[in-house]
Amino acid sequence: MVTIKDVAEKAGVSPSTVSRVIADSPRISEETKQRVRSAMKELGYHPNAIAQSLVNRVTRTIGIVMPRSAEHVFLNPFFPEALRGISKYAHDEGYCLLLTTGNTEKEQMESLKSIVYGGRVDGLILMYSKVEDKILGKLLELNIPFSMIGRPYSCEDINYVDNDNEKAAYEATNYLIKKGHKRIGIINGSLSFVVSLDRYRGYKRALVENNINLDESLLTSSDFVQQGGYDCMNLLLSNQNPPSAVLVTDDLMAFGAIRAAREKGLKVPNDVSILSFNNIPLSEHATPPLSSIDINVYKLGYEAAKILIDEIQGRSAEKQNIIVETKLIARKTVVNKK
Repeated sequence: MVTIKDVAEKAGVSPSTVSRVIADSPRISEETKQRVRSAMKELGYHPNAIAQSLVNRVTRTIGIVMPRSAEHVFLNPFFPEALRGISKYAHDEGYCLLLTTGNTEKEQMESLKSIVYGGRVDGLILMYSKVEDKILGKLLELNIPFSMIGRPYSCEDINYVDNDNEKAAYEATNYLIKKGHKRIGIINGSLSFVVSLDRYRGYKRALVENNINLDESLLTSSDFVQQGGYDCMNLLLSNQNPPSAVLVTDDLMAFGAIRAAREKGLKVPNDVSILSFNNIPLSEHATPPLSSIDINVYKLGYEAAKILIDEIQGRSAEKQNIIVETKLIARKTVVNKK
């Protein structure tokens, strides 16, 4: 096994200098750092991460806090894609990821305390934003660096990355109205999530500005899963005056909505148009291809990792709020009713 002494001998420096290079000490010149790193690479030497963390009190690990257990979360492609963005930036900066788990809020809290109190992470990324979230309250109490994917419900000074979800839903609803739709339903995610509240506000504002009455019988919400979209669509289609178009706030839910419409003998988009959110890769391969709002999930994850590591590394003294642009991708699930 290659040791730190072997690297020192190869680079022509002392073992303590090698240790300082590994810790990226500013006291060591760039020329020496390059010489030591070349020796490490040539000899195949990998620093002991556990020993480093004990000495430097850093783990170079980021904790990921999911909205519920990974078993259920990964059913929705949003989370793997966001994690892909996080892992890209984290890898480039030499950080590993650690996922917390928990089926209930209590289990989530226990998992969070375990990794923070155990000194297993340098910071955390909260993958969601909920109304009155106890997990967020605990993160603020722990005073550990963290960032969020999603706008915080309250106005604390917090690192977060999000889309302008109210604006995106407003523009999506206006798009349906311009296509001639007057009776527009909504299949929303759980209203305990801030993203669902923001998208509802955008939907409502577009209707009001176009002098279209808000019909509460066309407002539905459920979990961000295919079954949720299926159940909500069945509810909308059982209405005495069903909608001609439906805004769905998640592609996976939209797939369930399309299935429900087909089972009732209806055609998408001829009988009911559907416009969705997230633009996951499967959207363009659906039958028919799904019109969807591209929220750039990968970038949401990438930027969440960036602002967190900026704080951990001391590169940013101020909290950062980043808004990622959205884009409507028109495919084949919306028909012109004019």
